[in-house]
Amino acid sequence: MTASTGTPVLAEGDPERGRELYRPCAACHMIGDGAINRIGPHLDGIVGRPAAVAMGYRYSEALIDAASEGLVWTADALDDFLADPSDYVPGLRMIFRGIQDAQDRADLVAFLREEGGTPDPVYANATAVLLAPSDEVLQILRMEGDAYYGEYLSNECTTCHRPQGGDDIPSIAGMAPVDFIEGLVAYRSGEREHQVMQTITGRLGDEEIAALAAYFETVGQ
Repeated sequence: MTASTGTPVLAEGDPERGRELYRPCAACHMIGDGAINRIGPHLDGIVGRPAAVAMGYRYSEALIDAASEGLVWTADALDDFLADPSDYVPGLRMIFRGIQDAQDRADLVAFLREEGGTPDPVYANATAVLLAPSDEVLQILRMEGDAYYGEYLSNECTTCHRPQGGDDIPSIAGMAPVDFIEGLVAYRSGEREHQVMQTITGRLGDEEIAALAAYFETVGQ
């Protein structure tokens, strides 16, 4: 993990402007009343929360390592992270280039603080939480996914998920199979709420999910 630069977040951050800047983040992260984990963990109470502690979310090893070194999402840490996520946490799984403008980062952090509120006291002495994949996910992971079959099935996915991502829909190119499979299984079971994704995954069997995971892992390599 890259050490904080110590540059203070701008005090004049505008949470209302930050709300607009947050829109692309909402494709993966929920915040506010009723927020749950989606592709990314929920961000309630994120300002001041230790890293990698959202219950029920399986974090990447890179973020767990950073958390074990004591990373806490203070306003300054979030400012540094948002400037260049992959530099701040090398090996990070999240696909996000960062925000170069300091005022934009200040506004976004102000929104996160206002909308997310204070960290739940349960996180006060928390350390990184690593959850093993469910038995259902492990069963699919053990399959030898047919990437060629996955490519054949992929058109329905790539209609929305572009290789470089978009404002509201993230890229799934190069996604680790465990993350891809966990996401589809969660939609298929109804754990994650998205009508279109639930409809699509409801038509997929384990073999199809394994094939798609094998294909998208190779995209962009």
